[in-house]
Amino acid sequence: MKRRRFVTLAGVAGMVSPTLPSRPLPPTKPSRWQPDGVASIARIGVLTPDDDPVPESELGIMAPQGVSVHASRVAWNREALSFAEHADSAAELLARVAPRVILYAFTSSSYLLSAEADDQLRTRLEKRAGGIPVVLTCVAALQALRVLGTHRVALIHPPWFTEELNGKGMDYFRARGLEVVFCGRITPARPFTEVSPAEVYDWVRTNVPSQAEAVFIGGNGLRAIGVIHALEESLHIPVLTANQVIVWEALRVVRTSSKLNLYGRLFTKG
Repeated sequence: MKRRRFVTLAGVAGMVSPTLPSRPLPPTKPSRWQPDGVASIARIGVLTPDDDPVPESELGIMAPQGVSVHASRVAWNREALSFAEHADSAAELLARVAPRVILYAFTSSSYLLSAEADDQLRTRLEKRAGGIPVVLTCVAALQALRVLGTHRVALIHPPWFTEELNGKGMDYFRARGLEVVFCGRITPARPFTEVSPAEVYDWVRTNVPSQAEAVFIGGNGLRAIGVIHALEESLHIPVLTANQVIVWEALRVVRTSSKLNLYGRLFTKG
């Protein structure tokens, strides 16, 4: 009888044991969470041409953790080579995600509008964006060159720049007091397209003269950040690129303590 009762109780225990609560799990720790792209430091906006994938992809890979990148595309007429006249509404839309700063990813606008017009363009866009600071590519490049203490610069432009636009780039930097020791576009000339890192590296290394104190690779549509380190090792001078300098300036504007260990000597400066 006792044996029969023991067997019955054991059977009941076997049926109910799976539903009994197990030992409580420890609370989830933040160290177990994966990065989710939250902008814990800042959101950065970027105005980019409607057909150009390069600026936002380069900005996204350079942005430190806690900084997110949000693009607003600008429809433009490629024959005009400047989208300044169409950027206002895009800046107004971009302001809706509340970025701390908006980056104007278009080198040739400054070349075409001239150095004197940069301040007017920035003021206009900041007004449309509700007071959010706007960083222009060429203005950021000038500031970077000053911080690096360089005066003699070599300018490298994409293969889709015309000779006229190439010359306007030289005029732009000379008007701001720099000595341009070389100004050239990657050859052979071609329509807007992706250019391989190997081609950018070889062309820059071959053509930059020894008297240059720094290199600026203009054109936000020219994918160039991947060769910065290799070029600096080869040329022994700082190498700047269009998208690198606007990220650098953006991080200064938001006053983050995050530092980038990649993408050039510029990020080791104050």
